[in-house]
Amino acid sequence: MTGFSLDDLERIVAERARSGEPSSWTAKLFTQGMERAAKKLGEEAVETVIAAVKGDKKDLVSESADLLYHWLVVLAVAGVPLSDVLAELEKRTGQSGIAEKASRG
Repeated sequence: MTGFSLDDLERIVAERARSGEPSSWTAKLFTQGMERAAKKLGEEAVETVIAAVKGDKKDLVSESADLLYHWLVVLAVAGVPLSDVLAELEKRTGQSGIAEKASRG
């Protein structure tokens, strides 16, 4: 088991975004803005779904890593900390998913 966490990845994304390094994919995504970052997130989501439907565990792991990375980039571009998302998830764990969805209507 690894000690690497989403908090670690969030920190790395922030550092690389600020770096302005021309060779950094993260810095490039930040420069290109939300539209490009969100498009990449969508592409990775589709690729993750395809891997899941195919039952390809190796690709599912790889695409899931890409998906989580691009999701954190989108959050960072939007100025939304991971802790806000985790707090929202924590709030939702006190009730069933069906009840939570019904309360949003």
